Amino acid sequence: MRVVFRILAFAVAGMVVVQAAVMVWAVAGLGIFVEDGGVVDSATMEQALAGDSPFPESVGLVLHGMNGMTVIPVLAVLLLVASFFAGVRGAWRWGLAVLLLVILQAALGLAGHSVPFLGALHGVNALLLFSAAFYAGWRVAAVDRASARPAVVEASGPVPAEGLPS
Repeated sequence: MRVVFRILAFAVAGMVVVQAAVMVWAVAGLGIFVEDGGVVDSATMEQALAGDSPFPESVGLVLHGMNGMTVIPVLAVLLLVASFFAGVRGAWRWGLAVLLLVILQAALGLAGHSVPFLGALHGVNALLLFSAAFYAGWRVAAVDRASARPAVVEASGPVPAEGLPS
């Protein structure tokens, strides 16, 4: 179950990277759309979210919303469940931390539509979420590496010659 926990933790961290990438891709496309004379108003945004793309990169807005509201929360819940079976001390704390940061991330993302400052915190929290998820995966990987090493036996004195293999 450690492998499942590690994969889920790194998957959450990877999805945060995907979130950043698709959002910047969408904003870059939006900039080109406006430079070419396009107008951004509520109708344009509704059109983009409905899948009727006013500019090709608006798909990034849809992907950002779908991943942030469905994929990442499901991964975070599965991570928390896996943490109880991972057999690593404190894994449940990191699973819970990731889930709480995901919940905060979704709340900040939704609230950012009304209060732009909260949208800025959405970006900061994404860094915290990435760090927590990555650390959780790294920590379990470190436990796996430590348990795979052969035990070192130290002699308390000289080894008698008859005890050595010939």
